[in-house]
Amino acid sequence: MKKIGLLCLFQAVAVLLFAQPGTRSLFVSSSDVGNCKIPGSYRYLPETQEYLLSGSGENMWFGQDQFHFAWRKMKGDFILHAEVNFPEKGVDPHRKAGWIVRHSLESNSPYLSAAVHGDGLAAMQYRKDIGGLTLESRSELTGPQVLQIERRGGMYIFSLAAAGQPLLESARIELGLGDEVYAGLFVCSHRADVMEKALFRNVRITVPAPATYVAYKDYPGSRLEVVDVETGHRRVLMETPVTIEAPNWLQNDSALIYNSQGKIFRYAFDSGKPAQISTGFASRNNNDHLISPDGKTLAVSNHVNAAGVDGSSLIYTLPLSGGAPRLVTETGPSYLHGWSPDGKTFAYCAERNKEYDVYTIPVKGGKEKRLTTTTGLDDGPEYDPSGKYIYFNSVRSGSMQVWRMDADGKNPVQITKDDFHNWFPHISPDGKWMAFVSFGPDVAAGDHPPCKHVTIRVMPSDGSAPPRVLAYVYGGQGTINVPSWSPDSKKLAFVSYSFPVE
Repeated sequence: MKKIGLLCLFQAVAVLLFAQPGTRSLFVSSSDVGNCKIPGSYRYLPETQEYLLSGSGENMWFGQDQFHFAWRKMKGDFILHAEVNFPEKGVDPHRKAGWIVRHSLESNSPYLSAAVHGDGLAAMQYRKDIGGLTLESRSELTGPQVLQIERRGGMYIFSLAAAGQPLLESARIELGLGDEVYAGLFVCSHRADVMEKALFRNVRITVPAPATYVAYKDYPGSRLEVVDVETGHRRVLMETPVTIEAPNWLQNDSALIYNSQGKIFRYAFDSGKPAQISTGFASRNNNDHLISPDGKTLAVSNHVNAAGVDGSSLIYTLPLSGGAPRLVTETGPSYLHGWSPDGKTFAYCAERNKEYDVYTIPVKGGKEKRLTTTTGLDDGPEYDPSGKYIYFNSVRSGSMQVWRMDADGKNPVQITKDDFHNWFPHISPDGKWMAFVSFGPDVAAGDHPPCKHVTIRVMPSDGSAPPRVLAYVYGGQGTINVPSWSPDSKKLAFVSYSFPVE
């Protein structure tokens, strides 16, 4: 389902500004902090978008530090997120690597770090004053792969996770490092005459929504990303200062389709550039769009009719290459989510008589059929590849969870049963896996706003094993609203958000 308020109503958008991030680092410089006996180094690996740091340094403790630092200056609030590991056996169990935020590059500067040590110890370490002693808050979790620092005003929040598990907040502290700080990745060998390496992947610097932010009125910039389902390795394909949403993956593996500012765009893998698809009078398309099983037709949910009048979301079809829209649903609002494998039927969320339920309708148009009748929101219906089942999300259990029913609406079965609010189940083309986006308890069960800490999780489609986290994302609405599996079932496309980095 798409809230009408999230539609970007700009009328004059000719070209999307975008950047291909693969060739550039997030950091502007690197340097040794303190008198390191062996000079450190830093490399950005554009082919994998990873960062390799080498550094020595006797210690980061007491009143001064020695380590190697890849950094950029930051102002305001931010979220620093990465996965870290030591690619070599190493020498000292106290060697450490992670994120660090410093008032200056002086060795005795006040700072705060989120670090994992060679022996698995994870801790938030900090110095309050110039030359002061280093203090520490140790985590109960050892050997985490995922480290995160979030700054909210003068508050710093340290979170961490084992691979595939939700983030856990470990500590938070008020610390006066100044508005402009040096923020980045570091490695310290803990022995002056030893060089250690640390490898960082899925590195993201995000500026969250400001305090004045109003959801569905203010819009962040976006990153179009792809994640490998087996390894969890993410790649940013494109960055843009405007909001983009909901990538579909073409069956021929040539491109992604997404919406932005009411328009539909095609991002071609070979050129790395987006191009607008002509949708005729359908100029207010939301993030509920699909590609037909034969790869020839595009279906959209759009708020402008053939007479140019704004109204409820209705479902239309048109050639994938662009063309004149053809109306399918006469009644709105109707939000498209599923296309049957035989190409004959749409499944969608629709509000009728002040109740949102799952409906189906022939692709050629005709009489719609109501499949769910339970009180409360039922949304996100999607067929499995066999066409036997429809997966959907529902609040009928008291929280938003994923359910499965027969394609005719019979025999509903709850699939997810946890403390998260789970939205938009997508079944892999081989039928083995289900991906969905999970919101935390800070979001109401029936809502799915943008600009929230969410996770993309995967699990067997039959519910036979618990979910695992595939990606930690600042996103939500628009991140993964529509089917976005690659044809070989090995990757997922999604969108993450960030306001401009100062």
